[in-house]
Amino acid sequence: MLEPMPSNDEVAELLGSDYGAVLWEPGPQVIAQAKITHYQRWLASTRGVPVGRYPDLWAWSVGSPGAFWDSLWAYFGVLGRRGDGPALTGQLPAADWFPGATLNYARNALRAARTEPARIAIIACAEDGSRRTLTYGELAAEVARVQAALRALGVTRGDRVAGFLPNIVEALVAMLATTSMGAIWSSCSPDFGPHSVIDRLAQITPKVLFTVGGYRYGGKDYSRADAVAEIVAGLPGLAALVTVGQPGAGGPDPGVSRYEWDRLPGATGQPEPQYEEVPFDHPLWVLYSSGTTGLPKAIMHGHGGIVLEHLKALTLQQDLGPEDVFFWYTTTGWMMWNYLAGGLLAGATVLLYDGSAAHPGPDALWRLAAANRVTYFGTGAPYLLACAKAGLSPGRELDLTAIRGIGSTGSPLPPEGFSWVYQEVGPDLLLGSFSGGTDLCTGFVGPNPLLPVRAGIIAGRCLGAEVEAYSEQGQPVTGQVGELVITEPMPSMPVGFWNDPDGQRYRSSYFDSYPGVWRHGDWITMLPDGGCVIYGRSDATLNRGGVRMGTSEFYRVVERLPEVIDSLVVDTGQLGRPGRLVLYVVLAPGRDLDDELAGRLRAALRSELSPRHVPDEIHQVPGVPRTLSGKKLEVPVRKILLGTPVAEAADPDALANPEVLGLFTSQGGARVESETGAAQQSTAIEGDA
Repeated sequence: MLEPMPSNDEVAELLGSDYGAVLWEPGPQVIAQAKITHYQRWLASTRGVPVGRYPDLWAWSVGSPGAFWDSLWAYFGVLGRRGDGPALTGQLPAADWFPGATLNYARNALRAARTEPARIAIIACAEDGSRRTLTYGELAAEVARVQAALRALGVTRGDRVAGFLPNIVEALVAMLATTSMGAIWSSCSPDFGPHSVIDRLAQITPKVLFTVGGYRYGGKDYSRADAVAEIVAGLPGLAALVTVGQPGAGGPDPGVSRYEWDRLPGATGQPEPQYEEVPFDHPLWVLYSSGTTGLPKAIMHGHGGIVLEHLKALTLQQDLGPEDVFFWYTTTGWMMWNYLAGGLLAGATVLLYDGSAAHPGPDALWRLAAANRVTYFGTGAPYLLACAKAGLSPGRELDLTAIRGIGSTGSPLPPEGFSWVYQEVGPDLLLGSFSGGTDLCTGFVGPNPLLPVRAGIIAGRCLGAEVEAYSEQGQPVTGQVGELVITEPMPSMPVGFWNDPDGQRYRSSYFDSYPGVWRHGDWITMLPDGGCVIYGRSDATLNRGGVRMGTSEFYRVVERLPEVIDSLVVDTGQLGRPGRLVLYVVLAPGRDLDDELAGRLRAALRSELSPRHVPDEIHQVPGVPRTLSGKKLEVPVRKILLGTPVAEAADPDALANPEVLGLFTSQGGARVESETGAAQQSTAIEGDA
């Protein structure tokens, strides 16, 4: 049973003095009107489950997972046939959810088209200022048109359809049309390199590809005609290419038919799609791991698992409903795009944005939110920290009074990020720091409107998510850093990997460390009351003199200095052999690494972390390598420093800035190109630690 919330002194002793300050608490009216409160009342009246406090509700949800997820089907009135079988049979990694049930994701996402067809479903905004809206009725009719075209192109249940598209209306329509007929969707953002796209999509051999000939980002236009031609040539079995907007490349393959979005074959004019009811675990879409080394894992999620998980997460944890305008800054290549689409399941209005978060200025997303009366604003933690570092006060400069919730994910949000939101955005909103992943297409620790918001602390474990911190001995621990694991099945766990018929790759990815327990690959500290702190990837941990620390704590100290724009830290130690702690910093324009700045960096790390975590070397570099979804690449850089050739350490097509990775060398420094093209050693300062 979860214990009462620790005092500030207890939190400070566990986590440090910056953590734990209460920044927001739900008042009686918030609690009474919260959708999760309504669900609790429904549980008590219809199922006889007495759950007065959130910890009690969470404990019941993980102690009786079959009853919990079955209750969600009934509570949300999921469209489909529930069947008579149990909600759950078996255990991890072979749990079987709702055998005998049938449903369709798109049918549930578009249910408001029948009840409230005139309500706005989508607001689509672009960087150039253009804006478009679709009602639920208009969205359903457009999905029906594209579904008819897919049928005319020979797509049937189980076929794959892919998108190489920005975050635009057509991407969402194509996904819904595909899934409405039991076909399987997958997408990549047009900023992906062609080899990266082929590495992903060639695994699933799509029959139809939706694409654009170009896109706009940061005030610049980018042609993708050549990339499209290369992608089409690299996809065996592709039958048709559909171009949205400006034409793409000329026909590179005579076997591939070409169409324009506005001139698709088979249009019927019917108001709604014809929905194909499929089993609960029928593949809905394929998402991909980062693919920095080797082929990305092609992760399949099922219709039923995503419907139930997204209804639960969006409605109960984030308190979203038909009255909300739901926004998350994302691209079609990140799972948050799929999660954003889930807003339709909750009946919300979904805001799609195609463009840069920092153009024409760093407040671009806040201006977007103000103009469209966004009620839930989702972004990555780096964006909130960049706004704080830029000295923005969007809540004072813009009308953001409609915002009642802010979501942060992608990397841990430190305490100062929490404080900035409440000081500069608004004092009366629910800030939800989430952690989860592509693997489950959700967050499994995050906020809910019944719990207070504390600086630097994720409020708690989400319903149905039995998250624990495991020690090296595989035992749950509280108040200390451990491996993040999930010990009970969740229905949005993958239904498998593509081309993994016996499930061996799936099992080895998550269940090799602890049999029957999902190891996620993050460091986490669980507090006695269920709150938690995420520290970054466990395979990138800093182990100095036996003291383990996640990289997020390191970054929040380093990047607090105003001169530091970005940073990356690597520990080259190996099992039984200590290594060097190497820090790379990206500095503000016109600032160079010198002894004074290096001294301040070391002093800050020594006082705020420990003398063991003072870097042996500090290097100034032009950029930090990141994945296409923005995650720092500590592990590939570590491999390079230990002697792995750059070409083997990471796939450049899986990187947002592949030119940066090639600057790192096995000597521990980084090589930068001078204006004359000659390679030079980066600015480096050795330490005495």
